[in-house]
Amino acid sequence: MESTRTYGEACATAHALDLIGERWALLIIRELLFGPKRFTDLRAGLPNAGPNRLSRRLRELEGLGLLRRRKLAPPSASWVYELTDWGRELEPVLVELGRWGRRSPFRDLEAHISSDAVMLALRDDFTPPAGDDLAGTFAIRFGEDHFVVRLDAGGIDIERGDNARPDATIDTDARTFASLMTRKRNLAEALSAGQVTVGGDREAFERLLAALTRPEVAPAP
Repeated sequence: MESTRTYGEACATAHALDLIGERWALLIIRELLFGPKRFTDLRAGLPNAGPNRLSRRLRELEGLGLLRRRKLAPPSASWVYELTDWGRELEPVLVELGRWGRRSPFRDLEAHISSDAVMLALRDDFTPPAGDDLAGTFAIRFGEDHFVVRLDAGGIDIERGDNARPDATIDTDARTFASLMTRKRNLAEALSAGQVTVGGDREAFERLLAALTRPEVAPAP
């Protein structure tokens, strides 16, 4: 591990922050929750992290055993980063931190947001009404970032990749999708403006958006 900063405490919380408290570390973990990524993909998801700093953090996290680097099989043969089992154990930490952060009255909703951050929020905000039979498979594509969203029996599962026969296909960008989730704009407006394309079962997608709940924002000081 390259970083020498430490709180110098036996407290487990302090020790955890010694390991993953450096800037960008937790966001790298976030970017890998739904599957492996190439370095260029990580750079696209974290545009404000310079390449040297990102490389340094990746080496540190690999040295800690939180992620690994491996080569994909041909024909791709690309090198990717992926979480180890121990690294994946940070997922509930990120989920709870995100829930807390979404209540902040200071968050800039117009700032950059990555595809993976949007998908993590989608999974956490999904709260269908009791007895709702919402089910189906959705292909959500943010340019080259493709995700498969599966709904079944009130649950939701998201993974990086493609599905050959989704019930609905949604093509848009991460910020527009986030604005639909937060209800800053409605689907009809986004469709009319050409910012979203929906193929297949549009009604199912509308029900998915309707099943997303938003936390009450904490009072500003």
